[in-house]
Amino acid sequence: MSIAKIITQIIDFFYEKCVAIIPAFSRIFSRQLFRYAACGGGNMVLDWVLYFLVYNFVLKHEMLQFSFSHLNALLLILTSSFDTLLPALTLSSHIAALCIVFPITLFTGFWLNKYVTFTQSTLRGRSQLFRYIVIVCVNLMVNYIGLKFFVDLCGLYPTPSKMLVTVVTVCISYFGQKYYSFKK
Repeated sequence: MSIAKIITQIIDFFYEKCVAIIPAFSRIFSRQLFRYAACGGGNMVLDWVLYFLVYNFVLKHEMLQFSFSHLNALLLILTSSFDTLLPALTLSSHIAALCIVFPITLFTGFWLNKYVTFTQSTLRGRSQLFRYIVIVCVNLMVNYIGLKFFVDLCGLYPTPSKMLVTVVTVCISYFGQKYYSFKK
């Protein structure tokens, strides 16, 4: 049995328990919405935990600097010109943590949506992935703008700021995934 089927069975077990306790539950939450909430919630918690760990223990609140010295040396050899040199890039630790965690949760989110939540979609996997990435990139921009606003302008701590921004991106993501990425 695949991991996706096991996850689906576990989520559906809890869905049925909720419906048994509160019969009106099924009118408020479809099985698909419940699966999306469970998968999205799990991926969101993974995102928060990874963000916290990367920000606090990997980056240790330090700026992340990229030096392109090796690439600049190669460009200088190839072009013999100082005009083509790449400047150093510095990211604040809260934005660097976002960039490090992003690819991980992109993969886990797509996999959960494709194989657990929106299994009825008839779109090809490549199309789903492309559309999923479009929606995720929109959410990445919202995350970036939201973190810049809450951390840099409002002075809030990065992890709670990330949690606040997530509330907005969850809404964007659900409707984008349902009606665009994994539409029937």
